[in-house]
Amino acid sequence: MSDSRYTDLDRPPLSQAALTRALIRPGGLWTGLTVVDRTASTNSDLMQSARGGSPEGMVLVAEMQFAGKGRLGRTWTAPPRSGLAFSVLLRPRVPAQRQGWLPLLFGVAAASAVRRLAELDVRLKWPNDLLVGDRKLAGILAERSDDAVIVGTGLNVSMRESELPVPTATSLGIELAGRKLDRERTSGLDREPLLREILREVEAHYREWVAAEGDADRSGLRAAYQAVSATIGREIRVELPGERMLTGVATGVDRNGHLEVDDKHTLSAGDVVHVR
Repeated sequence: MSDSRYTDLDRPPLSQAALTRALIRPGGLWTGLTVVDRTASTNSDLMQSARGGSPEGMVLVAEMQFAGKGRLGRTWTAPPRSGLAFSVLLRPRVPAQRQGWLPLLFGVAAASAVRRLAELDVRLKWPNDLLVGDRKLAGILAERSDDAVIVGTGLNVSMRESELPVPTATSLGIELAGRKLDRERTSGLDREPLLREILREVEAHYREWVAAEGDADRSGLRAAYQAVSATIGREIRVELPGERMLTGVATGVDRNGHLEVDDKHTLSAGDVVHVR
């Protein structure tokens, strides 16, 4: 049966029951977790749930997305069960001008989880792409609906070179290929421990950030982000709206998570290219 969830034994399905037992607890951030075989976009699905009044902490995971969203209107696709595609619903009680830190917070959390489980030097390209070297491992997209923010993550786990959408992408499987992995290190390719660890990291950073009323300095978020940045200190080219271009050296991120270039330009949006 070609449609069976168990056809590709190298890519086992996620267990909703096991993830729920591990992540849903009284007083915890995560209030519900659903795994679906297939959907157009987990972000779009949770956006609809948010408009219907769903509470903070809902998590939706898809084994396959056929219309996944990327930044700047791009699409994101991957073979079934070859990665992690999930979105979460948050209702942060922090000033609106500070909520731009949410996708960066997710980047810090995901990078920390992957570094620990896979022992890879994962870095962040501003604002929130996960890189190994100069190749993209994961992307993050945040969207707002009234007081709710939906944050979606797409992370390549077992994708092969022939399955990558672009040559500049990579996966955990590709990065770990050829290495002698002990039993503990193989958890870097096991999607369930990886998802659990990412969501636990998100919860820890999110609680600290909300307790600090969204202040990225007081919560330690800005320092954590800059410590794993692949962009700060690099010469970059930024493609801006209106076919404008800015080149310079990225010197930091400000208190609102905006990128500082040459200590005189501050960017809230733009497509960053690391100049080799």
